[in-house]
Amino acid sequence: MKIVVCVKYVPDATGDRGFNEDGTSDRESVDSLLSELDEYAIEQALQIVESGVEAEITYLTVGPDDAKDALRKALAMGGDKAIHVNDDDIQGTDALGTSLILAKAIEKSGYDLVVCGMASTDGNMGVVPAMLAERLGVPQVTFLDEVKVEGGVVKGRREGDVASETIEASLPAVVSVTDRTGEARFPSFKGIMAAKKKPLENLDLDDLGVESDEVGLSAAWSTVDSATARPPRSKGEVVEDEGDGGVKLAEFLAAKKFI
Repeated sequence: MKIVVCVKYVPDATGDRGFNEDGTSDRESVDSLLSELDEYAIEQALQIVESGVEAEITYLTVGPDDAKDALRKALAMGGDKAIHVNDDDIQGTDALGTSLILAKAIEKSGYDLVVCGMASTDGNMGVVPAMLAERLGVPQVTFLDEVKVEGGVVKGRREGDVASETIEASLPAVVSVTDRTGEARFPSFKGIMAAKKKPLENLDLDDLGVESDEVGLSAAWSTVDSATARPPRSKGEVVEDEGDGGVKLAEFLAAKKFI
């Protein structure tokens, strides 16, 4: 069995993120790292193997040169190999174009199960897994809190607002997992050292048969028209308690229409 886990190299959410003049994310002024939500997808793929399913795990990312860092961290957690799609013409690609590139790379590598995080921590769209399933022509089982594979079927539990659903699909299939599947493991020193020797394949658009005019900012169906920096946090108001602190606090809350 072949499991492909899609991961993304994203700007650190705790950093001061911004945009370039063309509306693309400014990746130069902030550190980047493996998307935290993708770590749950990695963990679930590893747990599938640890449950007794014989499978090869491949990590796949689309991004700049430094995106290899995300793949190396994933390999340090476990898994067998990685694929990095990198091409200058990819810059500015939206979710639709990204799903095309991922689908072509997945088809090239071979797969039985594709595992994704519920969303990336930079775009937060959560639509790529569904787009991938459509492009690959396979079932999608998304936003799962629990994943199991047995007998050629992937099963999972999805928690809704009013009910808990148990859903399944025959393989091959695409699944996405939430951050409620359980904490992801930390890479061990042994895992970090082993990751340096695991194969990492580099591909570009020509390798995948994708034309440059199908991706990139010019082909994007969604663009950023404008962006405004978040205003600095204002200093809080201190209510002095001179025996009437409760009254002053109530008046403050009432003035702000909190009560």
